[in-house]
Amino acid sequence: MTQWFMEQHTKDAQFRIEVKKHLHSETSPFQKIDFYESDTFGKFFALDDVLMVTEKDEFIYHEMIVHVPMAVHPEIKKVLVIGGGDGGTVRELTRYPSIESIEMVEIDERVVRLCQEYLPQTAGKLTDPRVKLHFEDGISFVARKKDAYDLILVDSTDPIGPGEGLFSSRFYQDCFDALKPDGILINQHESPYYERESTEMKKAHSKIKKTFPISMVYQFHIPTYPSGHWLFGFASKKLDPLKDHKPQVWEQLGLSCGYYNSELHKASFVLPNYVKEMLENA
Repeated sequence: MTQWFMEQHTKDAQFRIEVKKHLHSETSPFQKIDFYESDTFGKFFALDDVLMVTEKDEFIYHEMIVHVPMAVHPEIKKVLVIGGGDGGTVRELTRYPSIESIEMVEIDERVVRLCQEYLPQTAGKLTDPRVKLHFEDGISFVARKKDAYDLILVDSTDPIGPGEGLFSSRFYQDCFDALKPDGILINQHESPYYERESTEMKKAHSKIKKTFPISMVYQFHIPTYPSGHWLFGFASKKLDPLKDHKPQVWEQLGLSCGYYNSELHKASFVLPNYVKEMLENA
């Protein structure tokens, strides 16, 4: 009998993957965690039946959350990752020898340990000596930090369950306070396409642009996320992602990427009109 993983995107639209093998299932104190294997997407995992990462397209998300800010501020030394339990964001950060410390705060240790077991493609660099793991609430963690980080990456789930507080005004203010004067905040900014995600996108943007003097949004396209059209937010006290972009410096590093490049960096901030209108009216 054929088994399918199914994620309901709207009441009348769903995304399905044929499952070759259901590798693992458990319920942690925070959420339901499942790992699967498929022919088309390789191994993938879901939290509360919402797809998080597939081996096939995870590089798109993880390259775009990391390399965009690194190409604007190549002198970044101290990084904080909030969420990101699959390890893909940390993996991309460890490609930069100039980064001295990477702290990752993930509330659910089981996500990390299971990704290390079932998804070494993303979690394989969590043992890098520069990486320190904190298994606690990212909201209270960042609230204790002042002028501490060059870069904060909020690699969060959607604003439901454990990820809900990572979309609040208080949290964005705490991130502002935790950043150094030229620090950058990148946040998972939802999608503009379906109503549920676009509503959260507008709420988040409204809060961030009230907190940071520079607040912009950039896009990427990932097949397994609802609609395939997804956004990150770029916020900073000082640095503009286009005016301060340093493509020559970044290219000299010789990093090979499957998705990100210097031309795409600039183009990703060019948004469709319907998205621009949503953000302007947020």
